[in-house]
Amino acid sequence: MGIKTLLCGESKNVEYKLTPPSRSINYTKTAVAFANGQGGCLVFGVEDQTLRVVGIAEDKVFTVMDSISDAIVNSCEPMIIPDITMHDVNGKTVIVAEIAPGLQRPYHIKSLGQEQGTFVRVAGTTRQADQPTIRELTIEGSSRSFDQVQCLGLSVTEEDVEALCASLTKTAKDNAEDPAKVKTVTEKQLLQWGVLAEQDGRLVPTNAYAILTGNTAVRSVVQCGVFKGTTKAVFVDRREFVGTPQELIEESYQYVLRNIHMGARFKGVYRQDVYEIPPDAVRELIVNAIVHRSYIDHSSIQIAIYDNRLEITSPGRLPMGQTIERMKQGYSKIRNEALASAFEYMGYIEHWGSGILRVMQEVRDAGLSEPEFLGGDTDLRINIYRNGSETGSDDGIVTGLRRDSLSDDGIVTGLRRDSLSDDGIAEETTSKTNAAPNAAIAVVPSQKERILDALRKNASISISDAIRILGVQERQAQRILKSLVEEGSAVKIGAARATRYAETKKRTEPHE
Repeated sequence: MGIKTLLCGESKNVEYKLTPPSRSINYTKTAVAFANGQGGCLVFGVEDQTLRVVGIAEDKVFTVMDSISDAIVNSCEPMIIPDITMHDVNGKTVIVAEIAPGLQRPYHIKSLGQEQGTFVRVAGTTRQADQPTIRELTIEGSSRSFDQVQCLGLSVTEEDVEALCASLTKTAKDNAEDPAKVKTVTEKQLLQWGVLAEQDGRLVPTNAYAILTGNTAVRSVVQCGVFKGTTKAVFVDRREFVGTPQELIEESYQYVLRNIHMGARFKGVYRQDVYEIPPDAVRELIVNAIVHRSYIDHSSIQIAIYDNRLEITSPGRLPMGQTIERMKQGYSKIRNEALASAFEYMGYIEHWGSGILRVMQEVRDAGLSEPEFLGGDTDLRINIYRNGSETGSDDGIVTGLRRDSLSDDGIVTGLRRDSLSDDGIAEETTSKTNAAPNAAIAVVPSQKERILDALRKNASISISDAIRILGVQERQAQRILKSLVEEGSAVKIGAARATRYAETKKRTEPHE
């Protein structure tokens, strides 16, 4: 790092000291923080508030350099050896102590001990590390992956292994273009990934096994919420999902789709749903959060929907060697190696490192601002800003948030939450106020119409089918189906779990 760059102000990797403090711990703890992170430079002879270069007296330069080196080497454990240099800035001498990222983490101040003496950099400041961070640093220093470590207190049977293999195989086939090409997962494969381990001639489950089976031995929770405005001051709705990664991905993904706006594109008589945020980008970010989060940190993944943005927060600092800048360039650093292997097999990850690049491209293609990446010191937060305007896109489709918005060719898009009737079913009325003269108005099909269309195409559908088609909760799907039955447009077949629904004209049994 050049001296000019070092004098641009304090940052995550740069800290100023006017003179070496009388108590060396005032800068050795920052040396520890740099070693536990991405490295950094301590610059002596610069005033941090004004950036004024004061310099170190010439007759004391070498003495000061020796004292800085001795303090860092003798105070830190494992040993940190700084690269200390002096630089001339407008006739004044500045001392720079460069600390490289350490490989024997966690580093700490000897006199304070590991628990009290481990420090990290957070938002350009040096802070004492908490226990989850110390455990994360310990895992990094041992060159292990937390998810490949044995899950203490958990056991596994042959039936358990078979059930997990079947579950992973099913997901892989469901996600594959050609299910016939998907190879069945075996016990041997789980051992190679690190989902299982061998100890004294027997199989033992790792933390990855607990995560993949939804076992509470390793906490894996996704919290979702909708908020009024742009802060968390007022809740509109909140949900918490637990279970296997497949369940977490699907439930949180559907939750987002239910709570962002959707319009439609019509090509002839065919309708194509158009969400304000690309669904593939939403799904990719959720997958990334689940596979790359820190499971040492007991916090939850948080998905928050505000009036102006979708915000996804993944617990845990970025893995050693990873930065936001490198991540946005497609560089991948795997934190959970066993999970990453399983996710790649299941088709959630195509090529390591390409996911964020795809998200950025899809968001740009949708006409939205580039995703915002924040944090990385204690967690990673990604914001996708929603488009609240009512202007048309290049293909003539209005992406605004009102149902009465029409493009020049009369295409209606953008469903507003308040366009729902009291029972939660979308109304079919459309304002013609902004329509061009003689414009043909294409009415966006309601939820009822979507179910009727499915009934016409299939002999019958279940509650689960309706939930998938509409992207709503079970209670809402039941309400819509009940309404169709009461209108005489559909009939109910069977009872309890075997209940299905069919179009009236297809009914062959006596009406219930």
